[in-house]
Amino acid sequence: MPPEGEGEANPRLLLPGFLPQSLCKELEFIHRSCCAVGYRPGVLSTTLSHLIATGCAHLVVPFVPVRERLREKVEERFGCEFELFVEFTGLVSWCKGASIGWHSDDNRPYLKQRDFAAVCYLNSCGKDFTGGIFHFKDGSPGSIIPHAGDAVIYTADSQNIHSVDEVIDGERLTLTLWFTRDKTHDEDAKLISLLSERSPENGETSPRPTLPIPAPNSMYWFPHQGSGFDIRWGRLHILGYDPLEQLMGPLQLGKGKEIFDAEFLNILHALQIVQFYDWKTSGVEEQGREDPAPGRALCPSPVERASSRSPVVGQGDPQAADSVLGSATGDDVWSNGFDLAGLRNAMVAWEEYVRALDEVLRRSFPLWRTNEIMFPVSDAGHSD
Repeated sequence: MPPEGEGEANPRLLLPGFLPQSLCKELEFIHRSCCAVGYRPGVLSTTLSHLIATGCAHLVVPFVPVRERLREKVEERFGCEFELFVEFTGLVSWCKGASIGWHSDDNRPYLKQRDFAAVCYLNSCGKDFTGGIFHFKDGSPGSIIPHAGDAVIYTADSQNIHSVDEVIDGERLTLTLWFTRDKTHDEDAKLISLLSERSPENGETSPRPTLPIPAPNSMYWFPHQGSGFDIRWGRLHILGYDPLEQLMGPLQLGKGKEIFDAEFLNILHALQIVQFYDWKTSGVEEQGREDPAPGRALCPSPVERASSRSPVVGQGDPQAADSVLGSATGDDVWSNGFDLAGLRNAMVAWEEYVRALDEVLRRSFPLWRTNEIMFPVSDAGHSD
């Protein structure tokens, strides 16, 4: 008897609990701190090429094991072992108001290379967002209520026409992959080429390789009902922060009447620290009870705002940001002001995290380039 969901008419398979919750949270952190405006209204995306281009190549590392697992699962499920290449990998979030009607994933001439799809849910309907239910037009399972860690794999052709209901509130996050039999559309080859251009031997070295480099501002502008906002600013805003620029200096964060007296290279750097804190809150708070490591420069206390500092230009409409990015639960853990110990320890922990990933990348990349494929390197030190 064939596995549940298998059939000539509608080949697909639901994989409950495919991703561990820890990986869901890590990928959520990456997306919330790095995403740009996506391909459809109300959609945000983080592609691996975007991470490389914005100085965050190390953040590709957590994707590598799960890409491999998904490819193997799709090949096993559909009887095409050793035939598939990853065509696309991306984190995609659907914000309030986003939806898509009936379609197949190969419904455009430039998408005909797509043979199979995999969608992994990083958060849960009813808890993190409302709406956004996935429907297949025919067959079983007919509807999928997103739950963090679950995945669904299916053929990308007209046998699996599907739609997504409008997101009513919150933000629906997924890891989405497409697979192809056509080697000319192999994503690995493109990514390895991009990484080669930025490898140390090509002079792309820096004393602080973990600092992000923002893309053009237009890639972060989220239009909304005649107004809009910068998505980086918006994510800080809904957590209670005001990014502030000094007249002749780097960016700082304000909250209420205070300024956190730490300097960030740019708004993307500040956003990554804040989102890292949000991801690691419990662990960072635990570390905050101990003295910091010797030699580490931590942030001084907040100081009163000065007239030499002003809000970041072009930040956007606060009401639009609240409407689009507001949590379905309405929780605001930042309402009580700065958590000094947590934030300054988050800065240290963030740098240690990204340097560890950078080391894994440096060890893995020569093997990827030699073999012309990205795969987990067993002794590289990171797993999902």
